[in-house]
Amino acid sequence: MIKDLVVNLGLVAQGSGAPDPAGDFAISVADAFEAHVLGVAFSYEPVIPGTSMGGIPPSFIDEQRQESDDKARAAIARFEETARRVGVSAESRMISASISGAADQLGQMARRFDLAVVGQPGGERAAPEEIVDEGVLIESGRPVIFVPYIQTAALKLDRVMVCWDGSRTAARAVADAMPFLQKAKQVEIVLIAAKGFKVDEAPGADLAKHLARHGLDITLKRITSPEIDVASTILSYAADSSADFIVMGGYGHSRLREFLFGGATSNILKAMTVPVLMSH
Repeated sequence: MIKDLVVNLGLVAQGSGAPDPAGDFAISVADAFEAHVLGVAFSYEPVIPGTSMGGIPPSFIDEQRQESDDKARAAIARFEETARRVGVSAESRMISASISGAADQLGQMARRFDLAVVGQPGGERAAPEEIVDEGVLIESGRPVIFVPYIQTAALKLDRVMVCWDGSRTAARAVADAMPFLQKAKQVEIVLIAAKGFKVDEAPGADLAKHLARHGLDITLKRITSPEIDVASTILSYAADSSADFIVMGGYGHSRLREFLFGGATSNILKAMTVPVLMSH
């Protein structure tokens, strides 16, 4: 059961009125599960190139720091107002940190919550937020919901799509997503192979039986996709089937505090159009 969650709030200029898809979606999740939500807004320390040391006026650095503070405060004000309007239990926190420090802090903070919610990397989001959001999946040990930057709707679980390849991360994602699956009207397990499935094979059937024992309405879909990458196949089928929530394992690793994602994980995050729950 989801009892508390943490969300990395999107930063915008004060008074811009721009929406925060991740913050709004996190509030809708908290509302659906009657959970508590913590909104975190980072005020990022100015990044000064090593070649510029001594060449940048202190006033410029102060201006950059103040601008970041203002964006964080605006994000918190927007989050608190939405939480009050919806009527969920919420709190907020503003943290000053470097980009790498923010990734570490949010990842460690998320370990004490049932779930983390972050925005989709890319799009109109600034680079620091991309690094921090991607880092949570690797550092937290908790499930993470990535929310598309085009998302406007609240949590919807009419049709949940589970991407299954039998891997450890996929199994972890299914277990972590169980509170959402139990609220879903229909759950579809989707398997994708580069070659056709053998007649005597039944991949995914055991998972379908497992989820059915939990009282879930399960369907199973096997897709052969020899000429297109897995991520494109997943997203194309999600669109065709009107899926409104995706569950999948997330692959990645950290190296020198740069978070690198490969294969389906990276491509899904770049092109996703519905919320995706990932576990690592």
